[in-house]
Amino acid sequence: MLNKNKIVKYKNTYDFNIGFIIFFIIIIYVLFNVFSYFTKNTIAEYEVQQGTIASNYVYQGVIIRDETVEYAGKDGFVNYYVKNASKISTTDVIYSIDTVGTISDEIESIASDDFTMPTEALYDLSKNVTTFMKKYDSNTFHEAYDLLDDLKSEIAHTVNNSILNELSNDVINAEEDHTFFKYTSSSDGVIVYYMDGYEGKNAEDYTKNGFSFKDYKKNVLASNREVSSNDPVYKRVNSENWSVLFPIDVKLARELSDGSVVKVRFCKDDFTTNATYTVLKEGNDYYLNLSFKTAMIRYINERFVDVELVMKDKIGLKIPQTAITSKEFFTIPKEYFTKGGDSDKQGILVKQQKDGKENVVSFLTPTIYYETENFYYIDNEEVSAGDSILLENSVATYLIGTDTDSLLGVYNINKGYAVFKQINIIYENEEYAIVEMKTSYGITLYDHIALDASKVKENQLTTK
Repeated sequence: MLNKNKIVKYKNTYDFNIGFIIFFIIIIYVLFNVFSYFTKNTIAEYEVQQGTIASNYVYQGVIIRDETVEYAGKDGFVNYYVKNASKISTTDVIYSIDTVGTISDEIESIASDDFTMPTEALYDLSKNVTTFMKKYDSNTFHEAYDLLDDLKSEIAHTVNNSILNELSNDVINAEEDHTFFKYTSSSDGVIVYYMDGYEGKNAEDYTKNGFSFKDYKKNVLASNREVSSNDPVYKRVNSENWSVLFPIDVKLARELSDGSVVKVRFCKDDFTTNATYTVLKEGNDYYLNLSFKTAMIRYINERFVDVELVMKDKIGLKIPQTAITSKEFFTIPKEYFTKGGDSDKQGILVKQQKDGKENVVSFLTPTIYYETENFYYIDNEEVSAGDSILLENSVATYLIGTDTDSLLGVYNINKGYAVFKQINIIYENEEYAIVEMKTSYGITLYDHIALDASKVKENQLTTK
């Protein structure tokens, strides 16, 4: 009979869960890759594209003209008959002087009581105001005072001319009594009714004495009622030729050294024209003198003007400034290069210490990074400073490191590692540089380069 109370215990077996093991391995792999991603030195890349940089510059310049100041012929009361900025000839009556004031008083009396402005004159005044309002800028509020002076002057000239004709008999009598005198210009030109103390100055006056215009003031002459014989009454601009002068930096001076004509835009009214120019140097300072043969009257009431030099766009390969670096190279005379071995590449016969042996001569084909008329540029990858190069079929030698030079370049990462490539910059600003296309040993369109050269070492492996 079986013993029902006897219990037989079975040994527990461990169940091997392959799914858990695989999941654990996957977790470890993911964590490793996440850690690697955040700790590895990933090189940001930039694809080289063709581009342009517009090299436009805005400057404030001083206007230089051929100006002559005319002075009153006598003491007395002055009246003007020609509008500001008008062309004048030697037959035009510019102003009159009344030594006793009789005619001047009559002109003033009629103007204040009975005179009616002609319709054409009113239209011109209205047109000037409308033009000013369209271009008004609160930053140049002082121009409102210039407009006011011009309007007063124009009204006075219109009134004086009209009333003078009405008083022809009185004028004749006063002229016969030698109390009323009319004055014409001694030569043709353009009349201006202000002085500022800059009359008669030329480019040399500014380059030698500097540009300081803080205390600039205009003296409006047409507002004078009474003058003495030595007082200025108007000034005459004698020529359509004029210029604008301003200081520039050495970089622009060099950029302009090969030309003679530049396109200029006047910022005030967006007028664009061409100017011939000369670059002047005084000590360590450079100045640009723009010369014009037209549009002088357009800015005749200005002494200072803002101009923009519209330079030609620079076209080439456009790369960020952050990608540019420099590298030091050995410069080797070209006559020391030859072809040998199983390669058609240019190489050099180098005498160096190798495997503990002195003066072992090897034929090496170092990477050429750049060339000039007389030299090839190589780095220290296969040679060192102090190694000697043999001149083929000669006893002459050249010591590596005798001459060195640095080149600007970028790190090309097309092959998965950083390779220095030389560049020739033709124009640059703070953010980008335009470099020559299709240069030997340089970069080409669509190359991939390191965006930040400061974070890359040559031959460093890159992560795409």
